[in-house]
Amino acid sequence: MKLEGDVSPVLVLLFRLMVWIYALISFLPSCVLRLVSTPEGGFGGSEEERAKRVKARSLLGHPEGPYRAVKATKRLVASLQPGVDTLDKMFERSARRFPERHCLGTREVISEEDEPQSNGKMFKKVVLGEYHWLSYEEVFTAASQLGRGLASLGQWPKNNIAIFCETRAEWIISAEACFMHNFRLVTLYSTLGGPAIVHGLNETLVTHIITSKELLETKLKDILIDVPRLQHIVVVDGTSASWPELPRGVSVHSMSAVQKLGAGAESGERDEPLPSDIAVIMYTSGTMGAPKGVMISHSNIMAGNAGMAERIPNLREEDTYIGYLPLAHVLELSAELICLAHGCSIGYSSPLTLSDKSLKIKEGSQGDISVLQPTLMAAVPEIMDRIYKSVIAKVEEMNVVQRSLFVLAFNYKLEQLAKGRSTPLCDRLVFKKVSALLGGRTRILLSGGAPLSAATQRFMNVCLCCPVGQGYGLTETCGAGSICEVWDYSTGRVGEPLVCCEIKLKDWVEGEYRSTDQPHPRGEILIGGPNVTVGYYKSNAKDQENFFVDEDGQRWFCTGDIGEFHEDGCLKIIDRKKDLVKLQAGEYVSLGKVEAVLKGCPLLDNICVYANSDETYVIGFVVPNQKQLLALADKYGIRGSREELCSSKAMEELVLKVINEAALDARLERFEIPRKIRLSSEPWTPEKGLVTDAFKLKRVELKRHYLEDIERMYGGK
Repeated sequence: MKLEGDVSPVLVLLFRLMVWIYALISFLPSCVLRLVSTPEGGFGGSEEERAKRVKARSLLGHPEGPYRAVKATKRLVASLQPGVDTLDKMFERSARRFPERHCLGTREVISEEDEPQSNGKMFKKVVLGEYHWLSYEEVFTAASQLGRGLASLGQWPKNNIAIFCETRAEWIISAEACFMHNFRLVTLYSTLGGPAIVHGLNETLVTHIITSKELLETKLKDILIDVPRLQHIVVVDGTSASWPELPRGVSVHSMSAVQKLGAGAESGERDEPLPSDIAVIMYTSGTMGAPKGVMISHSNIMAGNAGMAERIPNLREEDTYIGYLPLAHVLELSAELICLAHGCSIGYSSPLTLSDKSLKIKEGSQGDISVLQPTLMAAVPEIMDRIYKSVIAKVEEMNVVQRSLFVLAFNYKLEQLAKGRSTPLCDRLVFKKVSALLGGRTRILLSGGAPLSAATQRFMNVCLCCPVGQGYGLTETCGAGSICEVWDYSTGRVGEPLVCCEIKLKDWVEGEYRSTDQPHPRGEILIGGPNVTVGYYKSNAKDQENFFVDEDGQRWFCTGDIGEFHEDGCLKIIDRKKDLVKLQAGEYVSLGKVEAVLKGCPLLDNICVYANSDETYVIGFVVPNQKQLLALADKYGIRGSREELCSSKAMEELVLKVINEAALDARLERFEIPRKIRLSSEPWTPEKGLVTDAFKLKRVELKRHYLEDIERMYGGK
């Protein structure tokens, strides 16, 4: 899909004339450069040729697989460096190689102040300074001291210790301390509610927990009475004079005090982990119920990281990564560990301070991404969709000439990317301001956690001036499965299997997906390899059935996702077993597919599609985009606040009409299109418990939240 607009033929001629002049001026220098430089790996052909080549193939020639990357047909890769088979060895190696390099960076808080909002509430705004850095040697020393200090407080090797903290430098320091001393690290999302926190802490029988002062005061102290085994709380910030009153028997320590305790302890032989030892018990986000703890060994993470790192070209110590996604999520943890293995710098941020326009950034001051100017970044589709819609809204506000030039440049670059060519003139003159949204230096942006719409991916590839690749993986596979190569600009696909694993398809007869399907084999995705984790912690036999070991001793995980393999060996996710609902008339509706299509509509910030097998039609819950909603209301003369508009029957009908038009344009079937909707005046956030930290829908919680509306829309009371 191209951007549409009324473009004058004269502007078209002028634009193409500019391109030809630039090409002529650049021709001779570029010829010289081509003589002295080639793509990595030698004369590998043009990007277009590389994108079309076969990237993975079925080992046995069968349509169901297993499929392996061409680079890994003989053996799967299990580690980044020979002989480095545990996480403590990996970081120790980096600390020796890059002792003085910037490792972890945190921005200085210059000032904080409360600003009134339109709803009368106060919201804290901050002005931030420069990044302050810890070197690799300093981080290594801090982690060593913290580990010995925790041991002095009674934390034993191979026993569980929890971390319940926001993404920040202290999170990684704590993790490295646990890896060094063979403590099993239990990760909990900082946005979890009380019951989920209690469940995780009690199930893992932790006696020690690492947290922040804010989370201790707002969440942890209220549930400590329900966690009787907990004895020690280590707070990464604050002083001992400022702790809240806690139940008797629980001791609170500052992180600096524990490190001081460790610095004074004898540095005797530590219990070094084996590759088979559990490094992390990572609790899933629980989209369909209670979170499950995934047991991940050192060797699992090493294999998964090796597979993902191979797909990032020229990864080196000069790279800077911005960390803002939850470290309790496998995508962020894997990304940061890969960066640490290569000597990269990691600067920390948060969704509330990421950009100049982020909620907590005071107007006129810079967000984290503008100051850090990262070269590497990971994102979830929800955040990328926001950037896409924000830029599109600004394009629509341009005058005729500006909009025409933008549309011309966009469509021209889209054509050139399809041919494997770069467009330096367009990038410099038209897309420079858009790429500045990511700091202006980003060379690779990886999207994971959920499907990315084709429209958003295409837009990002063009306007951000860097490859935007989709990846696919699960907590149960250490986040590793497949990633698109950086020169593959096709959309809707998640690339070929990583070199650490193989993928095969299993027929799902009920959903009518079979490996014999034409033109592409289809089925449930099974991932096998050294990155497949040990299993679920204290889980029932039914959940453990998703893991199995084949006759060759290889471990596999049944993902529940439905995929298809293309001729070049790339995978496309087309459905999910749990998202498939059979309506009363017998039609199958893929909820995730419908949501992915409709989220491309500018009027919608988010949508959850719901279907009941006892009914004949689909309904939906919608978070409308405020600007678009107000514009639609103004067009039809409807007045009111956001809350009043979202409660208006007339607005429901107008939004439903827009949804129908978008659905028909995307060629959804009539039975897939929501017949009734409920508008939400409040966005769905992880704090509200309706989406995960990766912004995936929590269907069970959403159903519970909208139960009365479901009954109303299906003709109940």
